Amino acid sequence: MIEQLAAGQVSLLTVWLLGVSMGLTACTVTCLPFLGTWMLGRGSGQHEGLVHTAVFLAGRMTTYTLLGALAGGTGLGLAKTLGGGWGNALIGAASILAGAWLLPRALRKGCGSGEQAPAQSVVRIHHRPGRRDGDGLPPLFMGAALSLTPCTPLASLLALAANGGGIAQGAGYGLAFGLGTAVTPILVLAPLAGQLGLALRDGRVWLGRWITWGAALVLIVLGLRRLQLL
Repeated sequence: MIEQLAAGQVSLLTVWLLGVSMGLTACTVTCLPFLGTWMLGRGSGQHEGLVHTAVFLAGRMTTYTLLGALAGGTGLGLAKTLGGGWGNALIGAASILAGAWLLPRALRKGCGSGEQAPAQSVVRIHHRPGRRDGDGLPPLFMGAALSLTPCTPLASLLALAANGGGIAQGAGYGLAFGLGTAVTPILVLAPLAGQLGLALRDGRVWLGRWITWGAALVLIVLGLRRLQLL
């Protein structure tokens, strides 16, 4: 592909297709354990599940655009920096943050009684008290951080951007790549995980509490493993 770039044959469509190839394969395998666990722990309904998935993908696209711009301005040194462990460190931090974000929700559930009237259950599902305006931040941070996962498509993007002739060209490549990665089964699978969490909670307050605790713990463990602390 670098040879094609030198000959002026690499288009934004080519870079987009490179992103699609990642979104349909490696992106799903890498990202679903993080985003799916977050959705399951929250018991997201259809609307929230779609919103948080869109926010997650927006975080990815933003990071790819910035990476492309940086590579276009600084060269291939950025790829070496990511390969040196910075990417995994940021992924670990974002995952731990998401797990910690779920803990107050788990504690609130733990303060309730084990028996709840059906009418109260309906109110809890449809009105969702306790939602905070910043609840979309963990998916945003996870999406942005998971874009730094060292892999061959990302290395190819950075190489193309570094040889593409400047910051603007690199940013264009990064945005096209990010839009390609948004074509992913995560668009369906992550909201389904949220729907599953919501269905499991219906009429089972005690189970919802344990699902939230479990999801928080899984996210924290995933983060610690990325940081090589476990």
